[in-house]
Amino acid sequence: MIKLEVCCYSVDCAITAEQAGADRIELCASQSEGGLTPSYGSLLLACERVKIPVHPIVRPRGGDFSYSAVDFDVIKNDIARIRDLGFAGVVVGLLDDEGHIDLVRMAEVMKLSGGMAVTFHRAFDMCQNPLVALEQLTQLGVARILTSGQQQNAELGLPLLRNLLHASQGPVIMAGAGVRLSNLHKFVEIGIQELHSSSGHTVPSTMRYRKAGVTMCSDNEFDEFSHYCVDGDMVEAMKNALSLVEQ
Repeated sequence: MIKLEVCCYSVDCAITAEQAGADRIELCASQSEGGLTPSYGSLLLACERVKIPVHPIVRPRGGDFSYSAVDFDVIKNDIARIRDLGFAGVVVGLLDDEGHIDLVRMAEVMKLSGGMAVTFHRAFDMCQNPLVALEQLTQLGVARILTSGQQQNAELGLPLLRNLLHASQGPVIMAGAGVRLSNLHKFVEIGIQELHSSSGHTVPSTMRYRKAGVTMCSDNEFDEFSHYCVDGDMVEAMKNALSLVEQ
């Protein structure tokens, strides 16, 4: 069965995705920064309210994936907390300054993760040599790699995704970034068994009173009276389409 993982930026969205038929949730905060570690409150509530597997991302800040010693201490503390809460998996990725997998730190991450399935996230798309990185992550015991095929979106990355599928002796190759209803058949055709999608849309704020001239965001063009949510109808449509493909 082809699995659909839905990227969710709140517990509300995770509940919506589960009800719509998602197979797994990647739980994040901060959609505008590409996903950061969710709050402890979100983690607790996800444990209580969501029954399908939830894999929180551990990413202490936006930007690149070469972390300071303090950043790495934060990463380790967050992984330990997520492990102790009983999550099925965790999503993380670390590179060195030369764009290679940070083998020493990733070995620590793997040990600290215990029985959790570890997904190496799209830091993979920033690495210098993807096939070498695949071999290294296989040796580390990573469960899956989330990748767009080192392109801005996964449809453009189909050639590398195909090569990674053929080369992988361990990690599941999960396509993500721009995976949607209109193109998911292209990933199925090359043999992808796991897809990652935000299946999202922007919804307006319910606030009737809107204070003019004051913003909480450094980007003055950002609309603070809207937010990004999972589209449950889209998740359901994608799952239905995958079911038809498998028949």
